[in-house]
Amino acid sequence: MTLNGWLQILVFCGVVILLVKPLGGYMARVFNGEPTLFSPVLRPFERALYAAAGTHEREEQHWTRYAAAMLLFNLAGFLLLYLLQRFQGALPFNPVGMAAVPPELSFNTAVSFMTNTNWQNYGGESTMSYLVQMAGLTVQNFLSAATGIAIAVALIRGFARASGRAVGNFWVDMTRATFYLLLPLSIVLTIVYVFLGVPQTL
Repeated sequence: MTLNGWLQILVFCGVVILLVKPLGGYMARVFNGEPTLFSPVLRPFERALYAAAGTHEREEQHWTRYAAAMLLFNLAGFLLLYLLQRFQGALPFNPVGMAAVPPELSFNTAVSFMTNTNWQNYGGESTMSYLVQMAGLTVQNFLSAATGIAIAVALIRGFARASGRAVGNFWVDMTRATFYLLLPLSIVLTIVYVFLGVPQTL
């Protein structure tokens, strides 16, 4: 490996170590339901989402219910992304009239984005319509990452509550991971990309 490669690894590890305490502390506050910097803005949306979903932030789930909720949620995301690709030719936000994505590629893409592996066997701008990219791929980029965070948080709770039966609430963990972690980080990264002059389309 080159010196540049080793330096990149060292810089990456250094950044991770520097972020452990501030980001870890912030995440602990988020998933314990404690107030954060973003709470005044995000709490009303969070509560409205819980009300619409028929859950409550203090309602905890046994690990089997937590796992079932996670699996059903991701199955729904898979089906939505698969169907968006298969019917993209008849859906709006397709200005160049791209045809439906073939079944095998639709299945592979839906599975890979649902599992956050994002394996792509196509050129996005030449295969997927704007709608599929925005409502399908981008949404799954967020939700699959939020699912991974939620599972990690539930696993930590499971270890910390060795004698308990509940590991939290999947819907609450997903909401908090998306609202308090992924959205703020995406806004910061967007500003960085704009500053760097990264070209952007719809």
